[in-house]
Amino acid sequence: MTPVELLTPVLILICWTLVMWLWMYATRIPAMQAAQIHPDEARHPHTYGDRLPPNVRAAADNYNHLHEQPTLFYALMLFAAATGSTSSLLLNLAYLYVGLRVVHSLIQVLVSKVMPRFMIFVISTLVLIGMAAIEVVRVFLS
Repeated sequence: MTPVELLTPVLILICWTLVMWLWMYATRIPAMQAAQIHPDEARHPHTYGDRLPPNVRAAADNYNHLHEQPTLFYALMLFAAATGSTSSLLLNLAYLYVGLRVVHSLIQVLVSKVMPRFMIFVISTLVLIGMAAIEVVRVFLS
């Protein structure tokens, strides 16, 4: 397995994060205009959010979420690629993790139900833990 193959899920999640950036601004700018929120009012977080529809806030929240736990995913995959991992299980779990993060985004923005989103988050976290465990075993126990 090449480093490019191992890092392809990273590229996909980066691209998904950029899709969510576009989604966030495609909904936020018109909503701010409709609510007559001047851009200077937006310089401090949470000062105008109550004037925006929930789906608009959800897109921004999800964009922020894609900069939280996935940073561990990015670091783990870069580590695996840099240190020569050839685990097809790791790669399959990486694609699963990315898919779960996309589903998490769609639930947060389109469905807005906390429990299904939370369950996807828990499952994706368990997948990430499994990925880290694979690398710990490879590096320290083999």
